Amino acid sequence: MTGPFASMREPTYFILATLQDEPLHGYAIVKRAQELSDGRVRLTTGTLYAALDRLTREDMVRVAEETVVNGRARRTYQLTQQGLSALRAEAERMAAAARVVRDRSVRSAAATRRVVPA
Repeated sequence: MTGPFASMREPTYFILATLQDEPLHGYAIVKRAQELSDGRVRLTTGTLYAALDRLTREDMVRVAEETVVNGRARRTYQLTQQGLSALRAEAERMAAAARVVRDRSVRSAAATRRVVPA
């Protein structure tokens, strides 16, 4: 991949994708990632918060708000500009990879439809 961003794992991609529209708290991120991935990404609490800690250190997300609910801290996370750039770069990388297959499939289908003279 060209540019400053390396390819990312699917859970990371969907965590960032969940935060595109609005800041969310952990449970909402888990549910939205599962929805956006058609059930492929099922984040456990430990996996989610380890990823959010890493993404915070990498300046991909930030804590937008921290409140106390029922005596427990509840953090709301927000996508940073760097996170949005990385997400878009990954989407472009995946789209380019998909084009390779789609383009070859189209050429292959066209080749099979050609009639060879006897």
